[in-house]
Amino acid sequence: MASRYDCTDPDGLLTGMRLARAALGRGELVVVPTDTVYGLAADAFDAAAVQRLLDAKGRTRQSPPPVLIPGPPTLEALASDVPQPVRDLVDEFWPGGLTVILRAQPSLDWDLGETRGTVALRMPDSRIALELLQEVGPLAVSSANSTGDPAAMTIDAAERMLGDSVAVYLDGGDLAPHDGFAASTGSTIVDATGLATGDGLRIVRHGVIPDSEIERVVGADLVT
Repeated sequence: MASRYDCTDPDGLLTGMRLARAALGRGELVVVPTDTVYGLAADAFDAAAVQRLLDAKGRTRQSPPPVLIPGPPTLEALASDVPQPVRDLVDEFWPGGLTVILRAQPSLDWDLGETRGTVALRMPDSRIALELLQEVGPLAVSSANSTGDPAAMTIDAAERMLGDSVAVYLDGGDLAPHDGFAASTGSTIVDATGLATGDGLRIVRHGVIPDSEIERVVGADLVT
């Protein structure tokens, strides 16, 4: 039976975070608010939990989830190389709605799905999400919705779609769309794996950070 906690209330936040940490430690799923949409979270280093996340959304291993992290030091630990254009983007847009795809450290003991040796990393601009990440470490997080449905902007929408597949729902209130974007708009995803081979950096999902802002920071390294 799923539990739901109002994180706009101090007591609800304290209890919800404690139980969310415990649930993640048991390999269960948690729904957490981020700065873009509500996210469905699992321990990134627990392969069974990640598979549970994919099953809850109705996704296959060919759609591995991104990984949310508490800050740039974790980026350095999880990626095998962080090119200067990526550092420039992170300096400009983290915490925030930027996800970067990089080559993963080959020594990492995890299974996110068919990643082909890459990992998509983001530091969210959300007090609740960051507090959880600082306490439990990297989380595999995908939008809290069934595949094919809009990403949840409210805890009610997330609970309606995911039900008892989730152990703990952290209610951070209704999420507001970003300026100039419709509801359910996620992060901008940039693939930086081509930088090492001279193929440049590509935007693979248009999100809350406009393409023009990415181009402003990285200039000629961006391939359109």
